Amino acid sequence: MMGARTVVQEALFYSFSLEDHVPQGHLLRAVDRFVDLDGIREKLRPFYSETGRPSIDPELMIRMLLIGYCLGIRSERRLCEEVHLNLAYRWFCRLGLDGAVPDHSTFSKNRHGRFRDSDLLRELFEMTVTRCIEEGLVGGEVFAVDASLIKADANRQRGVPGEEGLPPDIVNHAAREYMEVLNAAAFGAASPVTPKYLSPADPAARWTSAHGGQAFFAYSTNYLIDLANAVIVDVEATTAIRPAEVTAQRTMIDRTQERFGIWPQRLAADTGYGDAANIAWLVHERGIEPHIPIFDHVGRRTGSYQRTEFRYDHRRDLYVCPGGKELFPRRRNFAALRGDVD
Repeated sequence: MMGARTVVQEALFYSFSLEDHVPQGHLLRAVDRFVDLDGIREKLRPFYSETGRPSIDPELMIRMLLIGYCLGIRSERRLCEEVHLNLAYRWFCRLGLDGAVPDHSTFSKNRHGRFRDSDLLRELFEMTVTRCIEEGLVGGEVFAVDASLIKADANRQRGVPGEEGLPPDIVNHAAREYMEVLNAAAFGAASPVTPKYLSPADPAARWTSAHGGQAFFAYSTNYLIDLANAVIVDVEATTAIRPAEVTAQRTMIDRTQERFGIWPQRLAADTGYGDAANIAWLVHERGIEPHIPIFDHVGRRTGSYQRTEFRYDHRRDLYVCPGGKELFPRRRNFAALRGDVD
């Protein structure tokens, strides 16, 4: 016989515990064991006013950001919606059933304000790395470095030619930040080459076609990874250009040694880090053994001559190209002969 749901009057009181409804094997339970945010309020205290209404608890915002990172929720608006609906998220954020979830605009204001000014997110990252070191997850002998392109929130159709520069009437938060990093080694000073296009909405983003398809505005996120257990020990954001990525590699290696006392014996990277200057820096200045493919243009397919096709004339100290032209080390005739090597 088919049963029917009995509709009864709702109870006036319920006995409900979030603790009982979050599975023991849930990812956030494993993460919660290692989250210690006791020092956040003291860290941020100088960045809050002593008067006015109480703010959103900074620990709540950090816990919500951890959920977004661990569960792949990139949109802050969606993150707020998910925390509002999901019992496990509420448990992790210590919200209970009736705790209010902050508005998504709160995250933007704090990321561009207190969190950035206090360098809080960097401190939280380094706290995590320190815990990994204490647990024996970081070997400290073999590191790898690489960069990932992060597409900027900038319309490629509205870019302006780089030679013309930004329009004089562009005055926004992104433009001010662009002017601040114009001489920084990780951004404006990374290359003397003028970008093909600039984005008025996000001028610090770089016009790139590194993926081989349609060009777009992007940044590079650079990672320094300990290969013992694939733990990221440092990260640095730069403009999306190879010289900036090489500079970021040096910055991360030095900072890791300064903050954690870790100095790798070997470094693995792709060909993008294989220029002579960087190899020399690793070997001679830092004593690190590079496992990096070297730039080699011997097998180029552009129709130009290959390196092996040039013949060196020892007697006259010059090269002869396959076309029969003589390549001298200098073009001027000096009264006193000068050496070619300093």
